[in-house]
Amino acid sequence: MAEITAALVKELRERTGEGMMDCKKALTKAGGDIEKAIDDMRASGAIKAAKKAGNVAAEGAISIKDDGKVAVLIEVNSQTDFLALQDDFKAFVNESLEKAFADKLTDAAPLIEAQETSRVNLVAKVGENVNIRRLARVEGDVVGSYLHGNKIGVAVVLKGGSVELARDIAMHVAASNPEFLLPSEVSADAIEREKAVFMSLNEDKIKGKPANIVENMVGGRIKKFLAEASLVEQAFVKNPELTVGALAKQAGAEIVSFTRFAVGEGIEKPVDNFADEVAAQVAAASKQ
Repeated sequence: MAEITAALVKELRERTGEGMMDCKKALTKAGGDIEKAIDDMRASGAIKAAKKAGNVAAEGAISIKDDGKVAVLIEVNSQTDFLALQDDFKAFVNESLEKAFADKLTDAAPLIEAQETSRVNLVAKVGENVNIRRLARVEGDVVGSYLHGNKIGVAVVLKGGSVELARDIAMHVAASNPEFLLPSEVSADAIEREKAVFMSLNEDKIKGKPANIVENMVGGRIKKFLAEASLVEQAFVKNPELTVGALAKQAGAEIVSFTRFAVGEGIEKPVDNFADEVAAQVAAASKQ
């Protein structure tokens, strides 16, 4: 029987998402064979699938399907990036995307309901939580998309132009992450916050200067902020001498909208301190 070391327990815990003591028990039962321990834990996974639903799933994958007129983007989350690279997870993501596209779904709720049995079966098999988080469907005259690995996905809708142009702009959006399409869409609150930040950071430079000079300085910063925040004013990543808006105009196109998904954005990820957990388990055991 192999020695059940803390490193072995930690590895099993990372690969399965189970608690430390459960991993130690599984390893002891499996004689220290981590692969057998995983198989044994998966064999009883159906019983634990409900428990996994409470685990935070903040990794995962973005997937996109488009036909030049319509694009569907979905985000499916897992607890670990390792699982997002496995065939079982990829198959579930693809199955979910195909259904969403075929059924013309515009919201994640019906997809989540339709895929629940498949999701539970996957959770039972792989030993960690999996969730369909969100879905977007866009359509228009011309639609192009870009997927950066499995982490960032973008769909762009154009009026006029070509699918290739839409894909180029989608690639730019993936890289530059604009907040808005047009400068006019930037909210007054966002502009006021930017002004306040600028004034705070440049307090020494501004101090004692005439009001009109300060106004010009602030105006310059806001102009730069609008260019950085809005897609049409950003310098195109493939040709910085052109703005994205000018690129579209040269091709006789107008950018109607963009949709950008990045894995896990907005999900609060718990800080997992293995050393603290070990200490807590040891302390609890010593009191028994």
